[in-house]
Amino acid sequence: MQIQKQLHASKISRRSFMIRAGGLGIAVAFGGIPNLAAGAIITGQSTGSFQPNAWVTIADDGSVTIVSPASEMGQGIMTTLPLLIAEEMDADWDRTRIIQAPSDAERYGNPGFYGMQLTGGSESTRGYYELLRMTGAQTRKVLLACAAEMLNVPVDELSTSPGKIMHKASGKSLDYGDVARLGQIPDPLPQAEKTDLKSPDQWHYIGRKDIPRIDVPSKTNGTAIFGIDVQQPDMLFGAVLRAPVQGEKPLNINDREAKAIAGISHIFPLSYGVGIIGKTVEATKKAKDLLDVTWSTNSRVRDYDSALLLEEYRKVGADINQSGVDAHNKGNAKAIIQQANKVLSADYLSDHVYHATMEPMNATALVKGGTVELWAPTQGPTFTQRFAANVAGTTPDKVTVHTTMLGGGFGRRAEDDFIIDAVSLAMQVKGTPVKVIWSREDDVQHGKYRPLTAQHLEVGLTDDGGIAGWHHRIVADSIFARTFPQAFSGANGLDDVITEGSDFKYGIPAHHIEYIRQDRGLDVGFWRAVGSGYTKFAIECMIDEIATAQGKDPVDLRLEMLKDVPRASEVIKQVAQKARWHEKRENTALGLAYSDSFGAHCALVAEIALNRENGTIRVINVWGVVDPGVAIQPRNIDAQMVGAINHGISHALFEQINVVKGEVQEGNFDTYRVLRMSEMPEIDISIHATPENKPSGIGEVGLPPVGPAIANAVARLTNGTRLRHYPFLPERVLAALDA
Repeated sequence: MQIQKQLHASKISRRSFMIRAGGLGIAVAFGGIPNLAAGAIITGQSTGSFQPNAWVTIADDGSVTIVSPASEMGQGIMTTLPLLIAEEMDADWDRTRIIQAPSDAERYGNPGFYGMQLTGGSESTRGYYELLRMTGAQTRKVLLACAAEMLNVPVDELSTSPGKIMHKASGKSLDYGDVARLGQIPDPLPQAEKTDLKSPDQWHYIGRKDIPRIDVPSKTNGTAIFGIDVQQPDMLFGAVLRAPVQGEKPLNINDREAKAIAGISHIFPLSYGVGIIGKTVEATKKAKDLLDVTWSTNSRVRDYDSALLLEEYRKVGADINQSGVDAHNKGNAKAIIQQANKVLSADYLSDHVYHATMEPMNATALVKGGTVELWAPTQGPTFTQRFAANVAGTTPDKVTVHTTMLGGGFGRRAEDDFIIDAVSLAMQVKGTPVKVIWSREDDVQHGKYRPLTAQHLEVGLTDDGGIAGWHHRIVADSIFARTFPQAFSGANGLDDVITEGSDFKYGIPAHHIEYIRQDRGLDVGFWRAVGSGYTKFAIECMIDEIATAQGKDPVDLRLEMLKDVPRASEVIKQVAQKARWHEKRENTALGLAYSDSFGAHCALVAEIALNRENGTIRVINVWGVVDPGVAIQPRNIDAQMVGAINHGISHALFEQINVVKGEVQEGNFDTYRVLRMSEMPEIDISIHATPENKPSGIGEVGLPPVGPAIANAVARLTNGTRLRHYPFLPERVLAALDA
């Protein structure tokens, strides 16, 4: 969602002013936060001892403090967003401090997420980009106006360099600290326009490869504060024994042995489990293991069997007579396909996958005097306020959220369950903080997994081999029906997160996408790349199948279909050249896939080897070219691409959650298989920046194309064996080879 309203600046006081865009206001102050620390570092995070009341503060010593509105979960956003302001205001990055925003959607909400404080969907940079650049430009314009008054010179004779204002004619200069200490905000304020933004050739920071992420030093020296690290005076610890099947509740609790554990103070029923409070983590874990609970047996999730349901979903997708909700409909694809001389059809399946964040779910809560204070590794402070308020019987404005560092998010930390745990337990000991930490087994077995999905594709070909029509049917439970019910209802039952990535830039005259919702009771949720993680699998594998049917090279077919999308064509050409696409290989093969998700253009080539005796696939090399538009932090783009590609390989080859009679079968990393370090391929990423375009998202961009690239490589290596079911387990590969 772009900012449609013009930004307007107005004076608040002698030393501060407000920038507004629609309903969002950004305050900029002179003075007020002096002498915190030197260097581009993070300050004042997670302890709650300092609550900033401005996005930008220029201290008397010339240092600049910038509030970062998004949650830092390893994607580098705590550097990227402040860097945009620093660039346009010409701040000295070496004298810049970054503070995590408090929970306040009115001031810090993302214009790209309907004004909420929510980090996800690769939407942070895209949502804040224009607003924060204009904030920097407005700040610089006010600084120049102040300096012109102080130096008694025309403002158009002044220029800036990082942290300084210069008057070339007289040789005089002012540090930003001089202006902060002695200057007065002009009234009326000069108004920044888009023409005041720097051109790419004027950038000091954007696009530089030598600017490190500011979160890395604290993560490497151990001083970073994640949710699991939070300590509060007199803090107690909590655990929750959850029902083995979602939707069940405790009927009888035998806690005699559990209460005997030293340090245990409270054991009590919850609507979904049993809460335990004690003096140590170890005590609560022991007590939890000793509980003997009789659970209800009437949840409809007890009928949930993922393997059986996926086959049902496949049949629903293949039954064209079962109509769904249109996500996209151009031309009459269904009729055109029925009349085509040749039709290609295939089903693509994907299992549930778990988020596997390095830091399991946790939160610390203090309920006191009608207020709630939370320390949490949350992706959504706005939602967290609402979740906590509902549990505590208060209003969101009475809930303060301190967002810590996140040890991975991938959509999981936008959920409510770990927040509900902490507040529910803290309600039992009002006035005393309680930290709830999930075990890894809790985390694996009670996740909000990516939906079980079946996709049915039908493509009608013309007599000369061209594509006449494309029909894509997606069968899955809904995420939005649970998490955004009003939006889901308002879209007439379309969940555009589920169908995300199914619309594409390939030139096809008739294109129909349907969503056929299932409602089987098990909560499903956002997972890295969400819909694009499986829709691009189906699309890119089908493109290769079409190439085979037409007798064309997969690279050539994509270039033909994307001839009107030069950015897409360019990344495909470059990656084919990097991978030496036409070079013959011994015992390995290359596969290609392209993705336009999250505003980026990304092409990957995977080189794989296949053990035909046991069905194991080994990814040897991955080459990638990505066009992210403006490359704000090139080093971080490379890191995010590598991380997403490895995550994509892991989920394509290994990861699956199996549910039998409502119970998750996996319990830890001994049964939930992920990619090991020894299995990581060589990865070579090139960034093809196009600074004339706005920035794309980046944290999820590398994941969607890697799975289909692997599948397409297997098909080329085996003369046509198609893998259509995530993950590509050895037994599935062997079955495909035998078929």
